[in-house]
Amino acid sequence: MAYWRCNNSSCFPLLGLLSLLFLQPFTTTTTFTNGIRVNLVPKPSSNILSFREAPAFRNGNECNSSKKDHIHVVMPLDVNYIRGTVAAILSILQHSTCPENVSFHFLSLRLEPEINSLIKSTFPYLTFQIYRFDSNRVRGKISKSIRQALDQPLNYARIYLCDILPVDVERVIYLDSDIIVVDDIAKLWGVEMGDKVLAAPEYCHANITTYFTDTFWSDVNLSRTFEGRRPCYFNTGVMVLDVDKWRKGGYTQKVEEWMVIQKQRKIYHLGSLPPILLVFAGNIKAVDHRWNQHGLGGDNFEGKCRSLHPGPISLLHWSGKGKPWLRLDSRKPCTVDYLWAPYDLYRSSRVALEE
Repeated sequence: MAYWRCNNSSCFPLLGLLSLLFLQPFTTTTTFTNGIRVNLVPKPSSNILSFREAPAFRNGNECNSSKKDHIHVVMPLDVNYIRGTVAAILSILQHSTCPENVSFHFLSLRLEPEINSLIKSTFPYLTFQIYRFDSNRVRGKISKSIRQALDQPLNYARIYLCDILPVDVERVIYLDSDIIVVDDIAKLWGVEMGDKVLAAPEYCHANITTYFTDTFWSDVNLSRTFEGRRPCYFNTGVMVLDVDKWRKGGYTQKVEEWMVIQKQRKIYHLGSLPPILLVFAGNIKAVDHRWNQHGLGGDNFEGKCRSLHPGPISLLHWSGKGKPWLRLDSRKPCTVDYLWAPYDLYRSSRVALEE
């Protein structure tokens, strides 16, 4: 059951997930007692959006502040998806029992002061760091896939986390920008990984063979990579990663080796997902499916509407072509997009409002 937290100066009512379908986008209040204040970031260019200031979410009495209790969340930071990123951050903080224990690590192709200011202005109490991902790391290694968005260098940054993050960050939750969390992120963080490097929801009913070409399957040496394991599909937009084990196991290089073969022989589809599947499928820690209700963006060609899968939900993921903010703006939303709308802090006006 999803819920909204109260602090000393603001309170959000208890909500069930399904009740969000009937909500209009909410207005957020700050911790100031003199009313609602909306702080908007000046637009240095037409590409930078403006957002309302999020509430200050505080830890409950049961929270500890020691280093071992901190949760590290990694997300890509792209101006084209910034609206989704802001909504995702808000959802994580809003449903966390200990929101002040969550640290965010953002990966960006450029260190832009405007984006840094936007995050600080929207989330004044957020603990975060922005890291530049050098696109030269994947120069000449990216193959054209079925959708241009999948071919962007930032889509591959997740493969290089062990080289980007500080060495004292040993475990992270990696999340795409098109997600909403409706449960306490600490539950996902607390998954027992054992000797595994990666944890994610597995979908063994999915036909993993379709992600690879006939060239791959007809080559005995290549297809033999799955011998000794039962390869199951998993979505790389929601993963728990043991960064230390990834680094020690040289997994970045292992993924890169498949990217090189792909450039030479075209052995798979869909960007950065297949080479990670080739290395890890059948050898990960399975997580409850509730932590990735994916595919809400439809397919990779048309982005048609899809319904929710049955069962409990902790995370909604608009993977696929359709993004909720674009469909809502076009006034052609899917039903599931109304689940995203309450977390949207976007304001199209540049005028700061004071009530």
